[in-house]
Amino acid sequence: MRNRLSALFMALLLVVYLVLVFQRAVLLFASGSAVGIAMSVALIVIGLVAAWALVRELLFGLRTEKLVKLMAAEGTLPVDDLPHRASGRPLRDAADEEFPQFKAEVEAAPESWRAWFRLGLAYDASGDRRRARAALRQAIGLYRSQARTAR
Repeated sequence: MRNRLSALFMALLLVVYLVLVFQRAVLLFASGSAVGIAMSVALIVIGLVAAWALVRELLFGLRTEKLVKLMAAEGTLPVDDLPHRASGRPLRDAADEEFPQFKAEVEAAPESWRAWFRLGLAYDASGDRRRARAALRQAIGLYRSQARTAR
């Protein structure tokens, strides 16, 4: 719950910032000067990119949270019995030892969103955030396509 509130607070701050940026962009555009109009267009483009990134990240968070709840209800989430640092992050060496198990699971069933999700958690525990997010996105995509075909 704390993470969700933090994300919503940060999203709210970004929305306030974007409103202020768009307000300045309108004022610059109204100036009528070529430099003002160019800066206005740049501010609007940057603001739209930031808004797109915000929506994308919020959707990613909501979708991963949904899959965590589904797997928790099924009892298919991996047990987090790794030793942890004082910061709460798992020790990388211990996480790396368990990693081949999750990779083999994906290789055996590449169409399984559950396997991809567990692989994403394993990547995250090993400290590879980029691959973790890619595996989680793959899991989300597989889940959504399976849900569409089940309808």
